[in-house]
Amino acid sequence: MAGKIFAAIDIGSFELELGIYEIISGKPIRKIDHIRHAIPLGVDTYRTGKISYRRVEEMCRVLGEFVRIAEGYRADCCRAYATSAMREAKNNRIVLDQIRVRTGLKVKIISNSEQRFLTYKAIAGKDAGFNRIIQKPTATVDIGFGGMQISLFDKDSLVFTQNLPLGVMRLRGFLSLLQTESREARSELIKEVVDNELLPFRKMYLKDREIKNLIFTGGMMLYLSKGLVQGAQGEWITGKEFQEFQQSLENMGQSRLEDEFGVRPEYASLLFPSASLCNRILETTGAETIWIPGVCLLDGMAAEYGEETKLVKFKHDFSGDIIAAARNMAKRYKCHMPHIQALEEYALGIFDAMKRYHGLGRRERLLLQIAVNLHSCGKFISVRDSNERSYNIIMATEIIGLSHEERSVVANVVRYNQQAFCYEEAGENSMLVAKLVAILRLANSMDRSHKQKLAGAKITVRDGELVISSSYEGDMTLERAAFEQKLDFFEEIYGIRPVLKQKRRIR
Repeated sequence: MAGKIFAAIDIGSFELELGIYEIISGKPIRKIDHIRHAIPLGVDTYRTGKISYRRVEEMCRVLGEFVRIAEGYRADCCRAYATSAMREAKNNRIVLDQIRVRTGLKVKIISNSEQRFLTYKAIAGKDAGFNRIIQKPTATVDIGFGGMQISLFDKDSLVFTQNLPLGVMRLRGFLSLLQTESREARSELIKEVVDNELLPFRKMYLKDREIKNLIFTGGMMLYLSKGLVQGAQGEWITGKEFQEFQQSLENMGQSRLEDEFGVRPEYASLLFPSASLCNRILETTGAETIWIPGVCLLDGMAAEYGEETKLVKFKHDFSGDIIAAARNMAKRYKCHMPHIQALEEYALGIFDAMKRYHGLGRRERLLLQIAVNLHSCGKFISVRDSNERSYNIIMATEIIGLSHEERSVVANVVRYNQQAFCYEEAGENSMLVAKLVAILRLANSMDRSHKQKLAGAKITVRDGELVISSSYEGDMTLERAAFEQKLDFFEEIYGIRPVLKQKRRIR
């Protein structure tokens, strides 16, 4: 298969970036051009809630130039993603329309969970040993300008992920309020600010976990790595080496930082807060080694495109990370895991058997699987109206790798598992929600007793019926009664009548 030229544009909180990539099957993704333009959109958004017209003018001018550069490379595909500054701006629809009209770019605003998920793909694409690294407790720390995401991997699986309001621009803002240039005062202020978020996080999520490795990513880490590993991005260093590096930054003035790292003043002012934040994370986790792979969102976008075009294959199962996050969320809310495991078997079995009739793909199958895992999380708050409680929990919790729209689909599937379905209230994807609800309801009825009586049941479509055959020899009265109650909605959606058959063994 011929290779592709891919253009990635990141509209971030502090800068606009363009990356041009060559993606050839069987070869590492190669970045052939990288252009940055500093523009602090986040300053406007975080202060006033809107992006100013002056910023829009500048942004459109730069993005127009990015488009011309991509065309010059004859890019097969050009994608533009926007993150937190655009996501939180009250006038983002107006801004996106202006960008489309003036440059032709259709910008997609991605959720925090999507943004961090792309970073994981970039890391995996950077080093084939990623799977080996995360066999031991490893925390990936993606430090942005407005926030920070910490995710823990262990035994090749994502254990948890959490976003904290600790970004380098936020820390710089706190430092600017300090009326002294005292090194000790600056360090103590950062420690207090970071610990205010980090220590409760450790108590709730890390607990007694021992973190062996830290992987730092984020825009400022690209600049820090120049001085940290002498330009050899991607190398491992010890925790002690990083602490010595951070201390050396404390003694540098603004002009020296600019010279040493070869950066403009707006970036130099963020170097010390970035290193101090990393150092505090290191001290809190007690990690032994650090890796700064030198990746950014653009690299993740290229990896995503390479995977979609089947030019890139990852050994790591990223869908498995999403499911792992959902399962850990279910455990946090004390869901009955044997019941959930049974429901996964039944729901996915029905989905696969009905493939010709629902017209859905792997992504929708994944959303169904997540809904199965989270369908009863609301009972943690209240058994009464638990479906509404579940809906609220899901909508209030970022699920790694899912967009806000996909999270809404999952939440609505869970909500209508127990209450009458309403197309008008189920959102723009009401038909998809209805299809998944029909499957979840039927699967749930098959384990009404929570005793997994239909484990191993054979599920097939025959002669216009969905036939579920079980060899269970005991009493299935409860399951049959629940099954009968879910038939009509399933048949209404798919035009196929489910049938539950109990095969008796001949003695």
